[in-house]
Amino acid sequence: MEVNIQDCFWSSSPSEVKKFKVQDDRDNFCPISSQNWEYWFRKWLEILQPDIPVAQNYELSLRLTDDSEIQTLNSQYRYQNQPTDVLAFATLEVNVPQLKIVDSDIQIYLGDIVISIETAFRQAKKQGHPLTIELAWLAAHGFLHLLGWDHLDEESWQKMVKQQLFLLHAVGITIGEQITPDN
Repeated sequence: MEVNIQDCFWSSSPSEVKKFKVQDDRDNFCPISSQNWEYWFRKWLEILQPDIPVAQNYELSLRLTDDSEIQTLNSQYRYQNQPTDVLAFATLEVNVPQLKIVDSDIQIYLGDIVISIETAFRQAKKQGHPLTIELAWLAAHGFLHLLGWDHLDEESWQKMVKQQLFLLHAVGITIGEQITPDN
């Protein structure tokens, strides 16, 4: 799994980052390394075994941004002129027949996940957990969308939340009660 990280927040203007900076050490306020992101997405793909074409490798883009940019994207693509926490733009359509991939060297692009660090920070603070956990939660949510999951009603929302909790637990992150595929 190849994850292309576009860091448009932590590398942005110092005044924006200063709000989130705890110490001078960048690792303490940019909480997740590219290696961790790649591990999480690879592990989640392995666990989910989605109904997508088999390929040698999969790729996605993760964009870390601010409320202003995500509001622009949310307005343009979802017609909601307000910031949101995460957006996902899947390249594989769920209801379109998938071709079997013959060439084992092929790499399949799954899509783009965009996360607002500002909204994630507010949500983490409200939930009483670290920003790292909130970012993992939002990444798992966006990843499920890339693989065709959706939450159009309460029942599908609950299934998706349960799946997110399971995915986080699989990479060593626990929020609340322990979740397994059976409960």
